[in-house]
Amino acid sequence: MTRLPRLKAKELLRALRRTGFQLVRTRGSHVYVKHPDGRATVVPVHSGETLGPGILASILRDLEMSNEDLVKLL
Repeated sequence: MTRLPRLKAKELLRALRRTGFQLVRTRGSHVYVKHPDGRATVVPVHSGETLGPGILASILRDLEMSNEDLVKLL
């Protein structure tokens, strides 16, 4: 298993959009994204901050993606 990369939220959102995820709504600094197959999650977007490993692992679990899948997207 590979380590989780250090990403900013905007980089993660850009990669998710390339795979078909769509921005559904925004509430404050939290962006809700959803895929046509039903997978969805919330990504906290705080400018200048990287996503912590716990948050990133939680997002990947919601999206049913592995660390390797994320690395391939980047």
